[in-house]
Amino acid sequence: MNRYSLRSIFLLILSFSFLFAYSGSKKSDIGFSKLELDQAERELVNSQDSASAEMPAESTSSTTTPTLLPNIDLSNWKVTLPIGNPTSVRPPEILDYANNETLKPFFYNDSTDGSLVFYAYPANTTANSSYSRTELREQMVAGSDHTNWTFAQGGYMRGVLSVPEVSIAENGKPHKVIIMQIHGRLTDEQRDLIGEDDNNAPPILKIYWNNGRVRIKTKVVKNLNATYEELLHESAWGDDEGYTIPVDVGHDKFTLEVLVSNGVMEIIFNELYSIVYNSVHIQKWGIFENYFKAGNYFQSRDEGSFARVKYYELEVNHN
Repeated sequence: MNRYSLRSIFLLILSFSFLFAYSGSKKSDIGFSKLELDQAERELVNSQDSASAEMPAESTSSTTTPTLLPNIDLSNWKVTLPIGNPTSVRPPEILDYANNETLKPFFYNDSTDGSLVFYAYPANTTANSSYSRTELREQMVAGSDHTNWTFAQGGYMRGVLSVPEVSIAENGKPHKVIIMQIHGRLTDEQRDLIGEDDNNAPPILKIYWNNGRVRIKTKVVKNLNATYEELLHESAWGDDEGYTIPVDVGHDKFTLEVLVSNGVMEIIFNELYSIVYNSVHIQKWGIFENYFKAGNYFQSRDEGSFARVKYYELEVNHN
């Protein structure tokens, strides 16, 4: 609504008071002629036009914040949650994760920054693990865990991610989180050969968020003279010393790439640091099948601890 100045109101009163009462150049009792009243009326109209021009136009639609979505295709991923036995959601159900009441507390979009959030805390764990997770597992055939890949076949994974929230341990440092993996898997024939009751094999690669830095751990063979059958046992493999990339990422966004081929595994950080593993240990790993993992594999059992990991982009291929 237009707002008039005191001067404009005064002129309006004068106009209505004297315009119809007097004619010609006759003065009113207070000394105003018609000419003066006409001039006052014109000034009033001009002041109204100026006020209208200065007033902002009324908005016809409300201002809305754009909704940002992560650049992630979940067609070939299943997610495991820290609840149930534990609970897993596969394709095609995972594709509607935004409307899935089971997934919503642990696996959801943050539309303010276009991320997919993975939330985890100490709860139910998978077999062969002491820790809980909200983590994606690659499925080359949607809905099935039985088709996987070898290093001879190769693979590539790229993620843009951050770790915005992590609880603090008693030592004053944040709890650790595994954010990417390459996990090994026995074929059915290998499983039967060594008398195992499942297809689990060790992970050849674990990438951690550790106190604001990216730390890489891989496996090494304990006995380089071990036979094929001996190498199939998890006990044949130990952990290397690990490598921490000398860059503080804190809670900021960063990029990780993992490239594997026959006898070679390379990790690239922010397109700046490249760590290549091509030793005899990687070559011997070629006996296993593998699959990629990404998300929040939380490394704490402390009461009240938790972590949130955000993925903005995630892609996998096996060209």
